[in-house]
Amino acid sequence: MATNTVKQFIEALHKLEAERDVEPMAQLYAAEAEVGNIIAPEKFHGPAGAREFWTKYRETFAAVESSFRHCIVSEDCAALEWTTKGTTPSGNAVEYDGVSILEIVGDKIVRFRAYFDSKALSRQVAGPPGAAA
Repeated sequence: MATNTVKQFIEALHKLEAERDVEPMAQLYAAEAEVGNIIAPEKFHGPAGAREFWTKYRETFAAVESSFRHCIVSEDCAALEWTTKGTTPSGNAVEYDGVSILEIVGDKIVRFRAYFDSKALSRQVAGPPGAAA
């Protein structure tokens, strides 16, 4: 049931963010899964692709924590509204909102997409103009 997979997804994300452990997240994806977001030009596939995608996500931040405001779950998909707060490796504060869409077959995620304001996030990650890189 999608509800259980969504709960596992949120738990796996929190583990990834807190402990940098990507394995619980990677194990949620089906062999044929497609993973991506609006700033990733390439698509990632299967558990190995999910592992790469989520490792890159985590490497963007020194510290990060996501909270979920709304989870809309049907039999085979879910929409999760969230806020992510953290700091970059260079110490810039980051806060952004978005929505993730999960398509689920059985107990596995077969498609994941995250949507957010990529320009606002890029500005926060880069820091203020003239900041040392």
